[in-house]
Amino acid sequence: MEPRQGLAVVLPGLARLLGYERSWLRPDLLAGLTVAAYLVPQCMAYAEVAGLAPVAGLWAILPPLLLYALLGSSPQLSVGPESTTAVMTAAAVGPLVAGDPLIYAGFSSLLALLVGLVCCAGAWARLGFLADLLSRPILVGYLGGVALIMIGGQLGRVSGLKLQAAALPGQLLELLGRLGEIHRPTLLLAVGVLVFLLLVQRRFPRAPGPLLAVLLAMAVVAVGHLDQQGVAVIGAIPAGLPHPSLPPAVSGTQLRTLLTAAVGIALVGYSDNVLTARAFAARGGYRIDANQELLALGTINLGNGLMQGFPVSSSGSRTAIGDSLGSRSQLFSLVALAMVLAVLLWLRPVLALFPTAALGAIVIYAALRLIDIPEFLRLQRFRPSEFRLALITLVGVLLTDLLTGVALAVGLSVIDLFARLVRPHDAVMGIVPRLAGLHDVRDWEGARTIPGLVLFRFDAPLCFANAEHFRQRVLETIAAESQPVAWFVLNAEAIVEIDITAADVLEELQRELTARGITFALVRVKQDLHAQLERAGLVERIGPRLFFPTLPTAIAAFQARTGGAPLPSP
Repeated sequence: MEPRQGLAVVLPGLARLLGYERSWLRPDLLAGLTVAAYLVPQCMAYAEVAGLAPVAGLWAILPPLLLYALLGSSPQLSVGPESTTAVMTAAAVGPLVAGDPLIYAGFSSLLALLVGLVCCAGAWARLGFLADLLSRPILVGYLGGVALIMIGGQLGRVSGLKLQAAALPGQLLELLGRLGEIHRPTLLLAVGVLVFLLLVQRRFPRAPGPLLAVLLAMAVVAVGHLDQQGVAVIGAIPAGLPHPSLPPAVSGTQLRTLLTAAVGIALVGYSDNVLTARAFAARGGYRIDANQELLALGTINLGNGLMQGFPVSSSGSRTAIGDSLGSRSQLFSLVALAMVLAVLLWLRPVLALFPTAALGAIVIYAALRLIDIPEFLRLQRFRPSEFRLALITLVGVLLTDLLTGVALAVGLSVIDLFARLVRPHDAVMGIVPRLAGLHDVRDWEGARTIPGLVLFRFDAPLCFANAEHFRQRVLETIAAESQPVAWFVLNAEAIVEIDITAADVLEELQRELTARGITFALVRVKQDLHAQLERAGLVERIGPRLFFPTLPTAIAAFQARTGGAPLPSP
């Protein structure tokens, strides 16, 4: 393995940065600056949600931005504090701490360490394969649901109200019931920013719309003194940098409680992380490594645990903002990291006049780009069941929570897959006039089977779930033939393996057909399948001479033993 390839396996983010293309620089710089302008107030808010001081949110963004840029397999994912893990942190740590902020911060850091250890253990056990259960319809529905949740979460900011409802339906109903209380300057500013963003996107798609909106909104607030008219702004940003610290000593009971919470946070965080990464990868035409994402998530939480942070995952809204500006590599995260450091050290007064309504408008703009209506329509045209799966995911995410909605969709996806395995496609193969070879007689007009011979193809592995269905289809096919059947030949090219239940059904079917005077034979049996049939005693029972390598040899043997007419030339 070449050094560059080895580096791509261990540090895929660093390998991508070392192969950086100059054309990526402008969109990455714009994305990094805009994401930084968004994440500063957002991360401060998430720290408060977690029960910590606002500055802890800025501290908790520093290790993730650096570590993920080196370890992550997604060039676009933005990691750091987010709402779900913040809420779960407060729920886990709050009952263990009697209001002491220093102890609370220490327990939160310990929880981040435990989350990191759980994720790293999962990566070592190669549990990233669980991400393969997330099909394309789930990704489309998930992004649509997340987008609507993002929009609902900004309704209070853009209207100047403090909404009590947590779910989108409740937020809409509460907003409709309080229309008279809406703060008009706040709403007008938010609508103006959103219209500005949409117009820039339509007229000048390569322009840095969100960054221009940030600068324009601060200028409007400063010139019009809107902060004195009730328009909320970020205000003063606390200063200071974190320093390495060891986790506090805890009792065995406290450690068990935190470890249980860490497993839950790891599950939720990884689900959100890999869903968001895969969704943007599908949009961008690249692939991610699920196990590498699990390792990266574990590492960034370990980093936060050692640097006075709290558990983190990925941010769909920040990733969407970066994507809207064309982010191409994790350089955008490093630019955002540099900006956060600059804010903590020197630029705190600059963002003090940034209106939260403009922040909400930027989030709504990013969310609208995640709702992929053409993709929903494509799923509907391709297969209605996959369209319904996308809708169920969207509704499940909206009505429950992210993890429950995704779990519901994954369950339905597995059921849909299992249903196709239980009732797979099968084919009776025959002759098609003026066409060489043997083909499914249902696919071609004028196709016919060979008199006295049934060539049957079963297009799935044969197992306990479909063995009885297979037996019934064989008997139905034989009964449907217009002439008496002398030979039944199973084309096993699509059967890669069987289990013991299927082996018993094959033995029973062979015995039943033999009793009716029908020869049972197999063709195109792979070596692995042949070994399984041999261990089950079926090769000896059927007879080695009735295993044929190709369809022509099977047909020739049938003709030689029954005196059948030769096949007509195509």
